[in-house]
Amino acid sequence: MTQSITLPKGMDITAAIQPGFDAILTPDALAFVATLHRQFEPRRQQLLAARVERTKRLDAGERPNFLEATKSIREGDWKVAPLPADLQCRRVEITGPVERKMIINALNSGADSYMTDFEDSNAPNWDNQITGQINLMDAVRRTISLEQNGKSYALNDKTATLIVRPRGWHLDEKHVSVDGQRVSGGIFDFALYLFHNAKELIARGSGPYFYLPKMESHLEARLWNDIFVAAQEGLGIPRGTIRATVLVETILAAFEMDEILYELREHSSGLNAGRWDYIFSAIKKFKSDPDFCLADRSQITMTVPFMRAYALELLKTCHKRNAPAIGGMSALIPIKSNPTANDRAMAGVRSDKARDATDGYDGGWVAHPGLVPIAMEEFVKVLGDRPNQIGKQRADVQIATSDLLDFRPEAPITEAGLRNNVNVGIHYLGSWLAGNGCVPIHNLMEDAATAEISRSQVWQWIRSPKGKLDDGRKVTASMVRDITIDELEKVKLSVGGTAANLKPYERAAKIFEQMSTSEQFTEFLTLPLYEEI
Repeated sequence: MTQSITLPKGMDITAAIQPGFDAILTPDALAFVATLHRQFEPRRQQLLAARVERTKRLDAGERPNFLEATKSIREGDWKVAPLPADLQCRRVEITGPVERKMIINALNSGADSYMTDFEDSNAPNWDNQITGQINLMDAVRRTISLEQNGKSYALNDKTATLIVRPRGWHLDEKHVSVDGQRVSGGIFDFALYLFHNAKELIARGSGPYFYLPKMESHLEARLWNDIFVAAQEGLGIPRGTIRATVLVETILAAFEMDEILYELREHSSGLNAGRWDYIFSAIKKFKSDPDFCLADRSQITMTVPFMRAYALELLKTCHKRNAPAIGGMSALIPIKSNPTANDRAMAGVRSDKARDATDGYDGGWVAHPGLVPIAMEEFVKVLGDRPNQIGKQRADVQIATSDLLDFRPEAPITEAGLRNNVNVGIHYLGSWLAGNGCVPIHNLMEDAATAEISRSQVWQWIRSPKGKLDDGRKVTASMVRDITIDELEKVKLSVGGTAANLKPYERAAKIFEQMSTSEQFTEFLTLPLYEEI
């Protein structure tokens, strides 16, 4: 049974309004979405068009560099606005989708903050998006609870600070249009959460805090900042109440980190080293460069040259501006079935967080509540009882353009690595089509970002003259098609279930094969997938 709701003039919703959705899709909230859409959608489209033009120049051989036009910003003596009290200590941040049990467990995990996700770890079908908004309304008001499999879930007295990640600029909300045009998924997620929760959060001594994904330039950050100003004015809340941390997860944004902080300076809560999307971005932006070819995904760690340069530059830039620097996600998760493998995984997490803390980062991400104590221990070893180490300035770090573009290692590329990419791609895409955007695969937590690495690497290996296996064989489309057949069967065996349950994986294999072997590179794998859900 579906409900009917009153829509603002010019708005259309093509999805079913399930019982309870009317609490989110109120006339005033939808009018707020429509207002922001009409004011800012033209600029979003201009920025997306600018991305396309920049990609053409990169494909033609242009190399990114620090912008001459904004040199005065990089060299200027300015700081971001002082941080709210509950964003000053973020030693451990846990992340996950806007699913009800996940929200409760993450807020109770002992982490300092929780980034709840409408983007990469969430399959953005209509029910997930609106149910997620309902879950967050309940979480903000501390009424969220769940009875499941004979267990009761509710919030502890002390919980993590809530931070929300809306969708990136490239994603639409296809079920909602205004004046015949789809609304931005990011504006839709942001506007509904802000409308329903900003004043409640302020009354509780917190505020509406956000993570902003996938930006490629400071002009895209400027658009978010202008939306923040308009939204605060429209809702009658003080300017600067909204705070946003930007995920630096594109290689182009790495050359504009100062500028991004500057654009958001009255609303900024720092930068995060979004490592997995960053690797994907490097592959995507240099896919046509015959000299570019990265080794197996497992070889691209935070200690390889271009990743190390990016991590240190982000840290230095943030602390220079009195902004937090948050380390990225280790994809490792607990392995209950194998104590030896679990010990190796936990040692990997510990090493990752110890490196970030020692470098000067103020916190880091984990994907599982079981990892919070390990990560916390490593940051406390370095920070003690200090909430952060923003005072640790890294004047010793001197990163040049060549450091950010030092793409090593190029070898080895192995058949095992190729097969793993195909297997992970099929497994993840199948789960995504079934409604789950955050999936443990081969003892790693995979989301859209890690699946993008798998897909883009295969595409690039086929086309690069350097795309050769360590036994000398060239990676070809024919090879990938044969491997896809094998790996689909392995995925189906690992997933199990009925023929109906396996259909999404069969479809996923076709999509992965098509995307990997087609002549044209698809900008984001979630774009064509979204049209199927």
